[in-house]
Amino acid sequence: MVRAAVLPAVGAPLEIAEIDLPAPGPGQVRVRLAAAGVCHSDLSLSDGTMRVPVPAVLGHEGAGTVVSVGEGVTGVAPGDGVVLNWAPSCGRCHACSLGEVWLCANALTGAGDVYARRASDGSDLHPGLNVAAFAEETVVAAGCVLPVPDGVPLTDAALLGCAVLTGYGAVHHSARVRAGESVAVFGVGGVGLAALQAARIAGASQVIAVDISPEKESLAREAGATHYLVASDTTAREIRSLTGKQGVDVAVECVGRAVTIRAAWDSTRRGGRTTVVGIGGKDQQVTFNALEIFHWGRTLSGCVYGNSDPARDLPVLAEHVRAGRLDLGMLVTERIGLDGIAGAFENMLAGKGGRALVVF
Repeated sequence: MVRAAVLPAVGAPLEIAEIDLPAPGPGQVRVRLAAAGVCHSDLSLSDGTMRVPVPAVLGHEGAGTVVSVGEGVTGVAPGDGVVLNWAPSCGRCHACSLGEVWLCANALTGAGDVYARRASDGSDLHPGLNVAAFAEETVVAAGCVLPVPDGVPLTDAALLGCAVLTGYGAVHHSARVRAGESVAVFGVGGVGLAALQAARIAGASQVIAVDISPEKESLAREAGATHYLVASDTTAREIRSLTGKQGVDVAVECVGRAVTIRAAWDSTRRGGRTTVVGIGGKDQQVTFNALEIFHWGRTLSGCVYGNSDPARDLPVLAEHVRAGRLDLGMLVTERIGLDGIAGAFENMLAGKGGRALVVF
């Protein structure tokens, strides 16, 4: 038996419980978690903004050590350090055939499986976003693990599984920031901090961080922000003022709220690009009129998982880590146990801190 944070129902508080994990079957891997990041997507799953079968063990950003493998698994072996990949691509669907593995139609089919049972009553448990990282150990499909790159500490490697792939990918793959361009990042949480570092790595001339909390300024500047703004009704105007009244070349929205998406769009120059990373609810309606779409010539695009291919991008990120360009540890503002996840959810709702990391 292992301890896990169980979501018994949508909207219910997490419960720390003992669960029974089966031995890994064919094509499966059992992993002992070293750390798991608490992502806003986990909060969105718990409150029903995103839907998964429940009861479930959430957590999708993690790293750990392989305990055992099932029949047919050859890519990893017991003792190997691995990063969990919550969105494994099938390689067969239309998106995969186009090389857009982050849009794989079958990536989340495993979330509907029963992967474990609650020890107290034998009730079925689902694996959240495939990997159920809010537990001391988990059993996942072999496609859900990737070797930890050399030179990346195992605990820090957890952040590669979502926050860093998403934030870095939003800048480099979706927005395609070029050296000398100006960038605004809306939302200085774990993903936003990764995006700020990615903009600096890309050689952006100005990197403007925007958040509701004044307390995050030092964190944003450490990540690479050259300017910091506390979000307000005049944010777009302030950004244009900082950029010669033109607006930034690129805005990256990491919040998922209609007002923030609109502000990010308004803050870009004519012909600018806005990439939306944040996951909002269906009630968050963003409106534009036909004339402004024509006049401004801007591009607005969604971004799933940073438009990343983890197998391709993890080695690139690792090289940035080894070279000192990418600091994984600075994303973490709180290290907690399983029983601290509920408090981490509350901090996210209040706009406090960067990434909370569950350390086992």
